[in-house]
Amino acid sequence: MRVAVVIPCFRVRAHILPVLSSIGPEVARIFVVDDACPESSGDFVEQSCPDARVQVLRHAHNLGVGGAVMTGYRAAIDDGYDIIVKLDGDGQMDAGLLPAFLQPILDGHADYTKGNRFFDLEAVESMPRSRLVGNAILSFVTKFSSGYWQLFDPTNGYTAIHRDVARYLPFDKISHRYFFETDMLFRLNTLRAVVVDVPMEARYGDETSNLKIRRIVPEFLAKHARNTLKRIFYNYYLRDMSIASLELPLGIVLLTFGIGFGSYHWLGHSGGAVASAGTVMLSALPTLIGVQSLLAFLNYDIASTPSRPFQRRRSHAAASPAGPGTDTREAA
Repeated sequence: MRVAVVIPCFRVRAHILPVLSSIGPEVARIFVVDDACPESSGDFVEQSCPDARVQVLRHAHNLGVGGAVMTGYRAAIDDGYDIIVKLDGDGQMDAGLLPAFLQPILDGHADYTKGNRFFDLEAVESMPRSRLVGNAILSFVTKFSSGYWQLFDPTNGYTAIHRDVARYLPFDKISHRYFFETDMLFRLNTLRAVVVDVPMEARYGDETSNLKIRRIVPEFLAKHARNTLKRIFYNYYLRDMSIASLELPLGIVLLTFGIGFGSYHWLGHSGGAVASAGTVMLSALPTLIGVQSLLAFLNYDIASTPSRPFQRRRSHAAASPAGPGTDTREAA
């Protein structure tokens, strides 16, 4: 399989050349995407990098990391590359780990691989506390919105993807800014693609982040809520119906009724009067059944994490006689 690397560039002029020189011979093409960089990273790479594999792509306007990666994906797909790796240009990602990201895809065990900086506990101790806490919270929330319960470190940008999956992604709908990595997981789940974590160690140097935490928290929460609702609707009501499709609304209704009914009568008897056994049961029983129903839905959702690689399903479909309606492109 032919491998291409996509490197979005924005304010990484001081680090980009060492990153390019560290990429091994397993890579056939390197797409450097100058995302309207104020440091003219694209021009700098063309003038200073002798590597014939490097091709510079330019944006007239800044589109964000997601927009830059989508530009690289399109170019790699158009040129016929089989696996596309996304690598940052700030030097935090070790290009020597690239074979580890490729192997699960080459073996047919995964469609998309991503880095996880939390496997090595000693490496975690060296991580800045703010990043450690922030990633832990984001990882937990992303499990709900993406449906990949086995993954951690969702904002990790070191990734590799099989072209059979990439070509079915709705590029125009994927978030172009800092929500890009987590939005990718949601989109991959709509394709039922298999995603695998790859252990890695992050390297922190003198690079500066353009991410402003206070600005992105409200946006992240709103987009996670949106993706959670869309994923549940797609997987449990639009595509398929299962016992979990009943457990979720039943649990919400019963839990809401039980808490509401109990709160109303508790406030009504706050003067000291004792509520009847029937009133207590009408509050407690729906609450307990509601909680059990929601836990059952959660258990079903965790068990239904995609396990059959999309690339294998596409290969099987290509080998079979194609009929009308065989395109699995999602409208997400």
